[in-house]
Amino acid sequence: MRLLLLLVLLVTQSFAQDKSGISVVQFSAAFVESNEINLKQLKDCSSETLHMGKHAEVFKNENIKYLPTLILYHNGDEIIRVESGISLKLPEDSVIIIQDEIDKILESKF
Repeated sequence: MRLLLLLVLLVTQSFAQDKSGISVVQFSAAFVESNEINLKQLKDCSSETLHMGKHAEVFKNENIKYLPTLILYHNGDEIIRVESGISLKLPEDSVIIIQDEIDKILESKF
């Protein structure tokens, strides 16, 4: 899993890893761009959106079944996955779900 996250980091030059090791990746595609969430809403993490056409191997390795999908990683380990399902829409509370998990990670450090 850590090797895969390193691959994601290398493939996406703009991906800025946060010092805390907390990152969120949104897996998407051009045909569902309107259903993506704005990752800038998330605090205390680095984030990146990967599109299927450009990063097909990463999608395969991460076993992405639905688009869009959000995955929260901490130090390269998957913490939580939020999937859109067949509706192609993420749950309305996706940002809250991810941010709550980020907050738990940060709280556990104290």
